[in-house]
Amino acid sequence: MTDKTNTPADRIPVIVGVGEIVDRPKEVIAGLEPLDLLEQALRRAEQDAGAKLLGELQSLDVVNFLSWRYRDPEKLLAQRLGIQPAHCYYGPVGGETPIRYIHEAAKRIARGECTVAAVCGAEAQSTVTKADRASVKLPWTPFAHDVAEPKRGAAFQKPLAIKLGVFRPVTVYPFYEAASSAHWGQTPREAMAESGTLWSRYSEAAAQNPNAWLKRRYAPEEITSPSTDNRLIAWPYNKLMVANPSVNMGGALLLTSLVKARALGIAEDKLVYPLGGASAEDPPDYLLRDQFYESHPQNAVLRAAMNLAGGDGKDFDAIELYSCFPCVPKMARRTLGLSAEVQPTVTGGLTFFGAPLNSYMTHAACAMVRRLREGARLGLLYGQGGFVTKHHALVVAKTPPREAMAQETSVQAEADRNKRAVPEFVAEASGKGKVESFTVLYGRGGDVEHGVVMLRTEDDRRTLGRIHAHDSATLAHLLDMNRTPVGSLGEITMAADDVPEWRVA
Repeated sequence: MTDKTNTPADRIPVIVGVGEIVDRPKEVIAGLEPLDLLEQALRRAEQDAGAKLLGELQSLDVVNFLSWRYRDPEKLLAQRLGIQPAHCYYGPVGGETPIRYIHEAAKRIARGECTVAAVCGAEAQSTVTKADRASVKLPWTPFAHDVAEPKRGAAFQKPLAIKLGVFRPVTVYPFYEAASSAHWGQTPREAMAESGTLWSRYSEAAAQNPNAWLKRRYAPEEITSPSTDNRLIAWPYNKLMVANPSVNMGGALLLTSLVKARALGIAEDKLVYPLGGASAEDPPDYLLRDQFYESHPQNAVLRAAMNLAGGDGKDFDAIELYSCFPCVPKMARRTLGLSAEVQPTVTGGLTFFGAPLNSYMTHAACAMVRRLREGARLGLLYGQGGFVTKHHALVVAKTPPREAMAQETSVQAEADRNKRAVPEFVAEASGKGKVESFTVLYGRGGDVEHGVVMLRTEDDRRTLGRIHAHDSATLAHLLDMNRTPVGSLGEITMAADDVPEWRVA
């Protein structure tokens, strides 16, 4: 049986089950650990499929989690399930990884290497944080202190970036925010308004998602206006514009072949078909980018996804654009040719649905499967990791693919081909400096800690410069809502602590 395609039904991958769990314990000590959440999410996915699949798993991918450390968590999970899958993998940090794992599982089925596959992820950061604050010892699998923490942002960044505090996502993404909005000809006020409207749309989806952490709609001005509950963190981002990792969540998807799904009697209206996708990335050191108003890997990945859909981003009637910070979906929707009125999510976004760190897109994939089962025809899942670093898109549909799933899905060559010359980075500079991008960092009380500008020197090298909290004139220049400071000139001098400082001309 081939379903109007040249591909045999045993080589057509289908998503057949999705499962999610949200844990809100009344007492901290009753919170479920990540392994519990993983297991429950998988069992719910099996229940959703309506067929016994977990005992036949040949492929198990577990998304990296950071709230608790285990030794070989993928093997511990397999033991709990009583299985020994040939492919049993616990991956690196990255918000794109759930989409990559789903895509890779689908490709394994398409190659005939396995018949039943699972992808799952979980975090229990809310419980861990509350337990730490209350000095409560959690009765979980003992924390594996001898297991090294995975490399994250700071491990890849230059000493000057670390010294100035621009080595965490919340302090790096503002560079893309300022540079992209200036490139699009927006004033900071217009850029902020776009972010508020966009984020409000994410909150609308979260309000309708029973698995969301924050289930209410936020008005645009609520999101963009600083307040006691919505403090400024790094310009232009308030708390309601950034990912919310303090959640307890698990998510899982089960895949099999079309022939296996039919043999098990899984209803046709449950089946969702991965058509294919693409991946590409940038170097993990964000200062090795050619510019900050667009991402070449993001562009290449999204264009490849559009080509799978027929060449037009408007052909997707359900989309999930990764939403750690507003600049990411703002750039993505422009590449896709979508209007500012687009609904960018089926899930609710990392601020409102919640951000189980690397596993948000596991939940987005679950939400997308439900949306297609409800009547959507073609869906786009776009995940991203690092500092606009790693990108993966997956196209899913309600009808089987016409052609066999492509095995070579990297579009790295296209991304690299579009990259222009990268300026040399220098940690010491003096003379004139032009603003390439900027942010201002705030303390928990709302006071400015210092500003940071990314600069081009007179000989077109790149550096970072500090603006002191008492330099009110330069800060006012950076924070002018009616005129972007990107492109403006000032003077670079070296401070006593060997840090470049910048003052507006």
